[in-house]
Amino acid sequence: MNNDMEELKSILNNARKIIIVPGYGAVLAQAQYKIKELADKLIAKGADVKFAVHPLAGRVPAQINTLLVEGMVNSGLVYDMEIINPEFWDTDLAIIIGANDIINPEAISVEGTPIYGMPILRADMAGHLLICNYDMRPGYTGADNPIFYAEERVKILLGDAIDTLEELINLI
Repeated sequence: MNNDMEELKSILNNARKIIIVPGYGAVLAQAQYKIKELADKLIAKGADVKFAVHPLAGRVPAQINTLLVEGMVNSGLVYDMEIINPEFWDTDLAIIIGANDIINPEAISVEGTPIYGMPILRADMAGHLLICNYDMRPGYTGADNPIFYAEERVKILLGDAIDTLEELINLI
């Protein structure tokens, strides 16, 4: 196992408070069962796991909620943006699965971007971020996400959500 994966394993296994942010990429990959498996494994090791749902995630209203219901995720772990956002500041790890625009801080800080003024999930405030994305391209709006190029507290796993989630599950 390379050093990056060893470090990722350590972050995953030492995080006590984790927020999972599923996005449209999780829907495309139909990763609901792997998401549930990851959450169950983290909970079994003692982590406090919650899910953050953005109202614009996916392509139709409530698409992420539907994904989580299909995956049999406990609805008591699923929180809307307004409720969960303040919790990111004291979260050890945010796991982003196939999401870009809904966590992009440029929506708050960069006038003129296509997402300026859009409310976002403040995953950027978590202690560590793990981004599972198909690639590094901009999201639906075409806006680059500076989190993808951030400092050492951000880890990125590229590829299909099912494959990257399986890698994570095997690290726990």
